[in-house]
Amino acid sequence: MLDTKFDELIEFPNSFPFKVVGDAHETLADRVVAVVQQHAPGDYSPSTKVSSKGTYHSITIRVTVQSKEHIETLYVDLAKIDGVKRVL
Repeated sequence: MLDTKFDELIEFPNSFPFKVVGDAHETLADRVVAVVQQHAPGDYSPSTKVSSKGTYHSITIRVTVQSKEHIETLYVDLAKIDGVKRVL
């Protein structure tokens, strides 16, 4: 697992923003929401920004996380989505 210090920096539960950058595809946001739903079921409305050349999409989604491990699991699973380049 990841070796982070989230537990020292954040009180839980917390509304935590994840930014997922991936190849431009109209289903990227839906795939991000699907992964988040597996770990934190809820009603999400992520925002999407398109890169200047239109090559990439940046999806920002706020998730109520319960623990350091919850954040780390989301980072790992979001990064596994096909076409994702970075999870910030």
